[in-house]
Amino acid sequence: MKYVVLVGDGMGDYPIPEFGDKTILQAADIPFIRRLVAKGRVDMVQTVPASLPPGSDVANLSLLGYNPEDAYTGRAPIEAAGAGIPLAPDDVAVRCNLVFTSVGRMTDYSAGHISTEEAHALIQAVQAGLGRDGLTFHGGVSYRHLVVWRNGPTRLTTQPPHDIADQPVADYLPRGERADELIDLMEASKKILADHPVNLARIARGERPATQIWLWGQGHALQLESYERKFGMRGGIVSAVDLVRGLGILAGMPAPRVPGATGFLDTNFEGKVEAAFNLLESGNFVYLHIEAPDECGHLGDPHKKKLAAELFDRRVVGPVWQRLEKAGQPYRMIIAMDHRTPVSLRGHTREPVPIAVIDGPTGPLDAEAPFDETANGGIAIAMVYDWIAVEYRRPHQSAGRA
Repeated sequence: MKYVVLVGDGMGDYPIPEFGDKTILQAADIPFIRRLVAKGRVDMVQTVPASLPPGSDVANLSLLGYNPEDAYTGRAPIEAAGAGIPLAPDDVAVRCNLVFTSVGRMTDYSAGHISTEEAHALIQAVQAGLGRDGLTFHGGVSYRHLVVWRNGPTRLTTQPPHDIADQPVADYLPRGERADELIDLMEASKKILADHPVNLARIARGERPATQIWLWGQGHALQLESYERKFGMRGGIVSAVDLVRGLGILAGMPAPRVPGATGFLDTNFEGKVEAAFNLLESGNFVYLHIEAPDECGHLGDPHKKKLAAELFDRRVVGPVWQRLEKAGQPYRMIIAMDHRTPVSLRGHTREPVPIAVIDGPTGPLDAEAPFDETANGGIAIAMVYDWIAVEYRRPHQSAGRA
């Protein structure tokens, strides 16, 4: 039997006045999801343990079925694995955003969703100016980059820039042991980037420049039990972002790069669906992750986030279901999200989120059921890693159950 997990990152939300006090999931046109859950079941689950922050790193680790309290060391080392950057035992990986700050505020954590090509030119300039033996800047996707720092600092508190939208950056600078070293690098990057040709061209086009780097998410390499050993699953991960790809690689699964996968509304949805089925040809599991709803939540744009949910439904959920039905073999589909990213907050929260399980083939989809934050009265029935372990073991049910 095939197991397919479809993840709309950050789709959960709060009631939005512009949508008649409906949430994104209630307001969006998502017919495939609603018709599929009418054939299955919707639960509410907790994705983030109380002891850890509600980041996509922790929440996706949990959604994959691992207890983050047993494994988590930091966000950046997961991304390093996804980027194929090896870490020695004394290396510390640090996430490095290209951001746009204005009048001392975090105006845009993504520097206008800068292109990967532009970003690499800027990171190369930062490496030339600030890199040294034991401190290397590595280019990633769009605004997301990494630093590998031999014997770097770990005993400090850093802040994800997407959680401090429009806030004074001085209130959220690194704190703790050796925090001054990170602050000095961030400050020195401003001069390097100020007159860079990439930024000047962006300004001339009316786009936001990358005014500095922002360092956060530090940690040493982490280890995960292989997915095949833990769950008996062979398959892989499909995602645009190194964070989620890294979780797959650490779990011993392939995580192919998909051309045109951007992590935003313009991502290559069809290419990602194709990559998922390529993985299923030789395995029984795939985790297909779509970043766009989360990005739109961080932008604080309810209309873009609603569109992201609709694109997830129309260009991922629907086509995946159609291909599974055409194959005619038993499958279990899980439709999920890692956390909420309310547009009113522009950051992550730890409230429970809905998750659906559908056994197929389903046959025709002739009814609809809600898929939103009110399932089970909004109360979590389990931590999601416990829920996942149960669903992987539960016998396949007949299609179309109530």
